[in-house]
Amino acid sequence: QVQVVQSGGGLVQPGGSLRLSCATSLTLFSIDTMSWYRRVPGNERELVVNQTRGGNTNYADSVKGRFTISRDGAKNTVYLQMNNLRPEDTAVYYCRLAVATRGAYWGQGTQVTVSS
Repeated sequence: QVQVVQSGGGLVQPGGSLRLSCATSLTLFSIDTMSWYRRVPGNERELVVNQTRGGNTNYADSVKGRFTISRDGAKNTVYLQMNNLRPEDTAVYYCRLAVATRGAYWGQGTQVTVSS
């Protein structure tokens, strides 16, 4: 059974930082695409960033220069470093791991709230 477990969300003041983690039972070399999404109630789900196994990375315009995706192969963990957070970043964030030969796997989601 594939596991995808998120952690690292919480409440932060504007301008602050958080790092989200996405730990998985998958080996990272088997993952074709790593993605972070977010959803605000009443809004459509938004792709924040995705990164292919080959390292090609694309960020949403709204987070460019502030968010960074990374991985740790030894820990089988994907990260999203979020800096200079804004109230409009408030959302539930989801990790998505796609393996072309097996399917896509989603984390459970974690709340990020940016408020003073």
